Amino acid sequence: MNIPLVDLRAQAAEIADEVEPQVLEVLRAACYVGGPHVAAFEREFAEFVGVAHAIGVANGTDAVELALRAVGVGAGDEVIMPANTFIATAEAASRIGAIPVPADVDRDHLLISPDAVAAAITERTRAIVPVHLYGQVAPVEALEAIAAAANLPIVEDGAQSQGATRHGRCAGSIGAIAATSFYPGKNLGASGDAGAVTTDDPDLAKTVRLMANHGSATRYVHDVVGMNSRLDAIHAVTLRAKLARLNDWNARRREASDRYAELLADVPSVVLPQTMPGNSDVWHLYVIRVAERDRVLAELTAAGVGAGVHYPDPWYLTRAYAHLGYQPGAAPIAERAASELLSLPMHPHLTREHQVAVATALRNAVCDD
Repeated sequence: MNIPLVDLRAQAAEIADEVEPQVLEVLRAACYVGGPHVAAFEREFAEFVGVAHAIGVANGTDAVELALRAVGVGAGDEVIMPANTFIATAEAASRIGAIPVPADVDRDHLLISPDAVAAAITERTRAIVPVHLYGQVAPVEALEAIAAAANLPIVEDGAQSQGATRHGRCAGSIGAIAATSFYPGKNLGASGDAGAVTTDDPDLAKTVRLMANHGSATRYVHDVVGMNSRLDAIHAVTLRAKLARLNDWNARRREASDRYAELLADVPSVVLPQTMPGNSDVWHLYVIRVAERDRVLAELTAAGVGAGVHYPDPWYLTRAYAHLGYQPGAAPIAERAASELLSLPMHPHLTREHQVAVATALRNAVCDD
């Protein structure tokens, strides 16, 4: 038995007949960066999210950095983000010279806690970055009230949430500006690294597009110090094909989540993920909580189940951020969860038979406690 955590080959096979001739078209036209496929994808993705503007960029980390820069975050500013996000969210702030500040999460959904955000605001805070973790949207309505009172922009990190909604509002359309990643394993993945910034604000969109192209709107005329972060045409071809299927693929993920809940309902030592009321989750990851996580993971791996851990250490406790001086206990809920979290296989092509096998292997592993 070999059940992968993510099955990118199955996705590639589903879109191959559509994508392969268009990739050849790009190669023959030698239009590798930007061009009609990129422009079309930006229009289609903006419509999908429900915003006026989408700017394709080179990767999700650049997208967060560009979004932060666009709202005015600079060196020495503080940016509040969840304690349990992937380190890229913090890196994006650090690359500007800003200071990432961790906020703890709620116990049931592991999404950023509005109370923790409110407590973390100082006179140096310049942005709040909710991360729509695992495929569901953070409690943005509470964050909007906090942000408005402190006159702070909300910059969404929607790298794991393409198509997710909260009270009908789509991830990527809620804050002043939003960033997302199209890394191949995401719900909407490119053929390599790619990302996008979305916003309804034309001035922010113009600023992002300018900065992502070496600070230039006209060739060799550079208005600001920018960077090189543009979407490649071949990635746009892949993204357009997958975007057309994304609602269906997300529906399949929801069906798979429901099957896991059914199969594991009678295993008391497994804490199943919960969806926050008001959310429509797209289940980028299916993350359970178990005791002796590392032993259980090893047994699942030995049984051919491609389980994984997202993420074993909170970003602020890594060596990379030791200089910030945080100690264990800074975000106790996120820290405890980090030792218990286990991601089970989740993707649109996951079969019931595979899920039964995963559930059986998990049941056997936790029963060894």
